[in-house]
Amino acid sequence: MLFDTHAHYYSEAFDPDRDEVLSALPAAGVGLVLCPGCDLPTSRQSIDLAERYPHVYAAAGVHPEDALGLPADWLDQVAAMTRHPKVKAIGEIGLDYYWKDNPPRELQQKVFARQLELAAELDLPVIVHDREAHQDCLEVVRAHPEVRGVYHCYSGSLEDAKVLVKLGWMLSFTGVITYKNARKALEVIEWLPMDRIMVETDSPYLTPEPFRGKRNDSGKVHLVAEAIARVKGMDPEEAARITLENGTRFFRIEI
Repeated sequence: MLFDTHAHYYSEAFDPDRDEVLSALPAAGVGLVLCPGCDLPTSRQSIDLAERYPHVYAAAGVHPEDALGLPADWLDQVAAMTRHPKVKAIGEIGLDYYWKDNPPRELQQKVFARQLELAAELDLPVIVHDREAHQDCLEVVRAHPEVRGVYHCYSGSLEDAKVLVKLGWMLSFTGVITYKNARKALEVIEWLPMDRIMVETDSPYLTPEPFRGKRNDSGKVHLVAEAIARVKGMDPEEAARITLENGTRFFRIEI
């Protein structure tokens, strides 16, 4: 059984067949899915999906791209959503400096730090998005040593990975590791202890080879686990088992 630890099933890309896709996953070997929010509305949508499907869980949080124009009580709203029994983390949160029209960096950092403080208060893990903001993101994380989390779709260096592992954090990987230019990520995976690895699709994005260019879904997460197994020289079923155990332990999900 596989655990897709990061998939956005509220995306309009799934509007034509969302129920069909989600209902078919257990029979396809995907026993668990975690759907993180990116803002207040999608966090609520994630919870709605978790209520409808036994194998789906949720996270609530504000993505760095959505840090502008938040209501005054935004953090209270996130906190309230975390009280739902199927909300297992605060996320997707972090920093994103890739797009020039993203919210100001200082604001992103403030919103990120506030959510890390909330995670510490509630004893919840966090799901971190870090795009072209590696050093600033790491600085904010290091300022909150009491928080445990996962860097989703890890794209940082081996040196940063070693720092995060020392801090007790997890790293998660997507179909990007099946691409030809994935040398840096594969180097990280080769070094990374297996008990710190999780797998994800980031659906509907980052579709692995040989389906790159098409819509992604959790039924393809096995390709990520198989790529990790090749790097580690292990059986794919063993990689699936270990990453499932890692994910359920990290999110405190009993199966």
